[in-house]
Amino acid sequence: MRILLTNDDGIHAPGLFALYEALKSDHEVYIVAPESEMSAVGHAITLTSPIMVQDVRKNGTFFGHAVKGTPADCVKIAVQELLDSPPDIVLSGINVGANVGVNILYSGTVSAATEGAFLGIRSAAISLATLKNPDFRFAASFSKEIIRFMMESDLKDGTALNVNIPSVPPEKITGVCLARQGTSRFEERFERRNDPRGNVYYWLMGEKFIENGNPDNDSVALRQNKITITPIHYDLTSEKELKRLKNLPLPLRP
Repeated sequence: MRILLTNDDGIHAPGLFALYEALKSDHEVYIVAPESEMSAVGHAITLTSPIMVQDVRKNGTFFGHAVKGTPADCVKIAVQELLDSPPDIVLSGINVGANVGVNILYSGTVSAATEGAFLGIRSAAISLATLKNPDFRFAASFSKEIIRFMMESDLKDGTALNVNIPSVPPEKITGVCLARQGTSRFEERFERRNDPRGNVYYWLMGEKFIENGNPDNDSVALRQNKITITPIHYDLTSEKELKRLKNLPLPLRP
């Protein structure tokens, strides 16, 4: 199949390379990724500056296109300009660090996958749940199972898969589960600092905590060493609230 690989850690990220190495012998793989790290940019797109694209070579061989833009930019420009026909699948990753709970709203990795889904392409984001000394080998190999699952499950238009893989030896993984996006979040604070010239700046600090212990949540299952697969889509409508508010008087027009 024709597979587009992208990420938010940049085209030179080892997680992207591991994914490429795992898939290149069985598929027609294309890489279009940010030229530098674009973590936590969410679904931002570039509107006020040109999007520069450069060829990247590894060991003298063409590797992919580096885009001066966001992960969503990468998917858009790959599908509309750089590839001669749309890919069958978009895979975004392998991200360093889990993307669970409300964190997925900030994630460039996840946003690249939802952009692919928005364009009508089967898409998945793959993240490895560690920030230190990541070993991508199992996650890269497991991407083949994600591809198979996507092809067999007939995902609805606009739906992407958010996949999180525990950072443990393969024999310690306790299973694969479909999980609901949880409501875990970061307990945030800003640390005030001064630069050498006395200028004040702030550094965002945070420590993640679990808001509830619902066993169906992605973060809970991941802590149990389960691979989590969460179907997500870009319709943010709160159906329950929409139904409730329809029974209330609307604000009067001025």
